Amino acid sequence: MTHTPRRSDVPEKPSLDGLEEKWSRRWDETGVYAFDRSRPREQVFSIDTPPPTVSGSLHVGHVFSYTHTDAVARYQRMRGKAVFYPMGWDDNGLPTERRVQNYFGVRCDPSLPYDPHFTPPEHPGKQQIAVSRRTFIELCERLTARDEQAFEELWRRLGLSVDWSMTYQTVDDAARATAQRAFLRNLARGEAYLAEAPTLWDVTFRTAVAQAELEDRERPGAYHHLVFHGPDGQDLEIATTRPELLPACVALVAHPDDQRYQALFGRTATTPLFGVRVPVVAHRLADPEKGTGLAMVCTFGDTTDVVWWRELRLATRPVIGWDGRFRAEPPPGLDGDAARSAYERLTGATPHTARERIVPLLRERGELLGEPRPIVHAVKFYEKGDKPLEIVTTRQWYLRNGGRDQQLRDKLLERGTELLWHPPHMKARYDSWVSGLNGDWLVSRQRYFGVPIPVWYTLDDTGNPRWDRPLVPSEDRLPIDPGTDTPDGYTPEQRGVPGGFLGDTDVLDTWATSSLTPQIAGRWGRDDDLFQRVFPMDLRPQAHEIIRTWLFSTVVRADSEHGLLPWRHAAISGWILDPDRKKMSKSKGNVVTPSDLLAQHGSDAVRYWAVGARPGTDTAFDTGQMRIGRRLAIKLLNASRFVLGSGEPDADASTVDEPLDRAMLAQLADAVQDATDAFEEFDYARALERTEAFFWRFCDDYLELVKIRAYGERSPEGADSARVALRTALSVLVRLFAPFLPFATEEVWSWWQDGSVHRAPWPDAAQLREQAGAADRSVLDVASEVIAAVRKAKSEARASMRTEVAAATISASPAVWERVKLAAGDLRAAGRIAEMKPAVREAAGLAVAVRL
Repeated sequence: MTHTPRRSDVPEKPSLDGLEEKWSRRWDETGVYAFDRSRPREQVFSIDTPPPTVSGSLHVGHVFSYTHTDAVARYQRMRGKAVFYPMGWDDNGLPTERRVQNYFGVRCDPSLPYDPHFTPPEHPGKQQIAVSRRTFIELCERLTARDEQAFEELWRRLGLSVDWSMTYQTVDDAARATAQRAFLRNLARGEAYLAEAPTLWDVTFRTAVAQAELEDRERPGAYHHLVFHGPDGQDLEIATTRPELLPACVALVAHPDDQRYQALFGRTATTPLFGVRVPVVAHRLADPEKGTGLAMVCTFGDTTDVVWWRELRLATRPVIGWDGRFRAEPPPGLDGDAARSAYERLTGATPHTARERIVPLLRERGELLGEPRPIVHAVKFYEKGDKPLEIVTTRQWYLRNGGRDQQLRDKLLERGTELLWHPPHMKARYDSWVSGLNGDWLVSRQRYFGVPIPVWYTLDDTGNPRWDRPLVPSEDRLPIDPGTDTPDGYTPEQRGVPGGFLGDTDVLDTWATSSLTPQIAGRWGRDDDLFQRVFPMDLRPQAHEIIRTWLFSTVVRADSEHGLLPWRHAAISGWILDPDRKKMSKSKGNVVTPSDLLAQHGSDAVRYWAVGARPGTDTAFDTGQMRIGRRLAIKLLNASRFVLGSGEPDADASTVDEPLDRAMLAQLADAVQDATDAFEEFDYARALERTEAFFWRFCDDYLELVKIRAYGERSPEGADSARVALRTALSVLVRLFAPFLPFATEEVWSWWQDGSVHRAPWPDAAQLREQAGAADRSVLDVASEVIAAVRKAKSEARASMRTEVAAATISASPAVWERVKLAAGDLRAAGRIAEMKPAVREAAGLAVAVRL
């Protein structure tokens, strides 16, 4: 419903200044974005909002991708949906712990007792203070609460249409209960299991790392050519980049078809320096073209060693401990005095130092051929780590994810086919990841701040844990901390004593919690009415590099617990690139702080740059586009002021009669249809592009053409037609821009409409076409071409645009001239043309000769 605009409603000099604060406060006070939980599921559009990691500050990449989601949320709300759009905070994981350590100058020591009076130093020094686990967790909670408040303030300034009453965290009591409940159900169904096995290990953080958290980094290395001793006394040359792992060698391996080593298969060789007899075996993964084709298998140098060890059932000789240093005790098989003496030289050393020590020993014995040959090769790192990963044997919890179960893998691939991908080619990343899995999902972490694994273990009469007999709590006790809580049937005094119990000390991997964001945000198990209204969700927006982690893991959890996909659509955003075309990230130190951008350009301008990027496309950081966006928002204010100030149609006037007005509405209907179709495919960039293109045609051509008629200088009927068309177009354009420029559009809407534009209905192309009637939409094109030619002629003559035109000769076909005549009155008035006459020609197109 409209109301008659009062002159005071339209400011004399519209401005963007102060709009963010004004409308953010008003939206909050009036609950414009509150989720209506009375609506049935079919009338709800629910979003699985990515919870940003609370570990410092947001950067421009966050602004980029979250604006995409907000544009979709605003569109769906205007389409009449109750939009469930919560915001989460990812407090979990190493980034939070590292920030707390650096900020407060502390480190966690679980052996220390809790000190309720501990106060962190006001100015932390280089030496970190050891604190109890409980104290450390309290400091994590204190700092994340502060960070979350800063994040929320920035999101509000950006104009995210989030329901701020529905925020969640990934490590508060509610999230802990949800994650523990899901884990216990995985355990009951046999999908979670405890196993002792080779584990990718970050020696800095002393925690296990999952396959999805790895990244390859190019590092310098060198091939060392070692001499093993064959069964018949011959020398066997081995090329390796890790000679320090020689005491961990358990076999030599070659490809089964490699003719050079056929006579050795099934026999043994002796290791240099340590003199250990190891079998020579065949395996398909050995590469005849790499080195000498004969490789040493160590426990463990890389993931291929693990495959060989497992499939060939080899011995285990671990040498590297959890601290990343060589163990004090030599591994099994190093029995001689010389072998033990050599190993003592390595004890306590890092792999790098051990390599420097073992090479001279090998050279002295003549078991190193030539000098090491430098190379650059890919080395596996934890994505947040600074040192190469090692592989150590540990006891960890796993979730089945298809890595070792072809039937489950096929099922998860089918889930990827059911999901609607935007853009569609992103599905290939999901398929590639699932098809390449080589193990189950390792979900336990040796950290402190997170979701505790909710199990205890009974202790036998000697005090050793019975790992195969976990004790679990009932769901009504969740969340629990096995480090402080007691299992049913036991007393606190039985903790750690023979015949008693032991609590699991690990926490769940970050992704094991984040994979449950639909359940956490939807309050699964806590508010079943809400959960049924929002789950499965409609949209998962996220970046492409975490398809393998967040998206896949969420599919795994929803499939196991609910037997379906967690959402219908996945909208994948790209990265922000710096001027060197490199991804912006805090770890690279090339990020831009968004608060400065918002202050300089305004939120609508920054949003304009963000939503101009195609879904899934990496985009360069470009303040030039922000300046264009700001000019667009200012133009919208000024054009709206002109339309509302051009005069009001008579109270009874509701029709559009003039051909030029009808042509404009017909073209506007096309723009509405295109924008609607684009949004339905989650292509916000195309929707903005189509809307903006029409808007500039509307301002540059149509407004100039009808201005004099709208002011009533020709006839009352013509004025009413123009005024109705102008107001209709303004209403439609403001709503089309609303998902992109929420502050400027709300300001304009308030000048002449009741309520919020963000609760107004999305424009209807069919209604516009009905209003346009049997319009010839090309009338506007022809009139625009003529007036552009007149302007150009005046400009080239260095004459004022108000200069009278004595005559304008229009060279066009009879059909085009008929269209010119339909807009002749507006053309004469806008161009100040005294005489307009035709020059009929058969050629296509139109030409204008102007005589001043």
